[in-house]
Amino acid sequence: MPVLSQRVPDLDSLELLIAVATTGSLGRAAAARGISQPAVSARIQRMERLVGLALVERTARGSALTPAGALLADWGRDVLSAAAVLDAGITSLRSGRDRRLRVAASLTVAEHLVPHWLVSLATGHPETAVSLDAVNTAEVVRQVLQGEADLGFVEGPGMPAGVNGRIVATDQLLVVVPPGHPWSKRPRPVTAAELAATRLVHREPASGTRNTLENALAAYAPLATPLLELSSTSAVRAAVYAGAGPAVISSLAVRDDLSSGRLVQVDVEGVDLTRALRVIWPAGQRPVGPARDLLAITRRG
Repeated sequence: MPVLSQRVPDLDSLELLIAVATTGSLGRAAAARGISQPAVSARIQRMERLVGLALVERTARGSALTPAGALLADWGRDVLSAAAVLDAGITSLRSGRDRRLRVAASLTVAEHLVPHWLVSLATGHPETAVSLDAVNTAEVVRQVLQGEADLGFVEGPGMPAGVNGRIVATDQLLVVVPPGHPWSKRPRPVTAAELAATRLVHREPASGTRNTLENALAAYAPLATPLLELSSTSAVRAAVYAGAGPAVISSLAVRDDLSSGRLVQVDVEGVDLTRALRVIWPAGQRPVGPARDLLAITRRG
């Protein structure tokens, strides 16, 4: 890759030299550029020291470029033209970036938190097209690392490898059963050991909910064989409704079910089922454009 010489003037200096050539006067060039004549003279002198050649002749009739200055101005026009093309291309790329936002979110966050944030984003940026992919935590991380998502929202006990991020909310996992289940009228809490030994209706292993539960009950591993493994929170809730067995589900997902009596929360002692909900992006990068704006919205809650 070619390295630019330290004798190459900057774009603003080239534009100034061309202005002197066009107007034939340092004063008129200064007026055209909106700066003082002494400032123009000082810039020309710095450019002459940089290239090591006289570029402008000062005469009683005005200012004219020397042969070297005229040649540099001709080359400078080509450089400025190429810079204009580059600037237009960068503007086009930024415009395309700012017109879309790709978000991947784990199911709990996608269903209960992200929609509120996206409505706020749309209010301030109606021109931005947003896509939301609701998948499990492992898939969110993959999409962010592969550049398929601009931002990701995940659940789980820790920060995934290869990404930066921050906590946007906390969530409590709850043990729930249908009203007729023996645990629904239990006079004392279920212990962590009992929970680990019970066959539960689970989310799939790659989900943030499953990872959080397994991490919380790691002292009792191996856990009981799952009664069912289902790929969505809605499917887990439906299985519990049908009487399949207990499940561990986000409080965000079962709030209405608990208040209506469709499900019953079972107290658990000896285990912390609190988890962090995080927004993530690739390590070493900073969210820009709509991704940066959405990140700001999550800070406001």
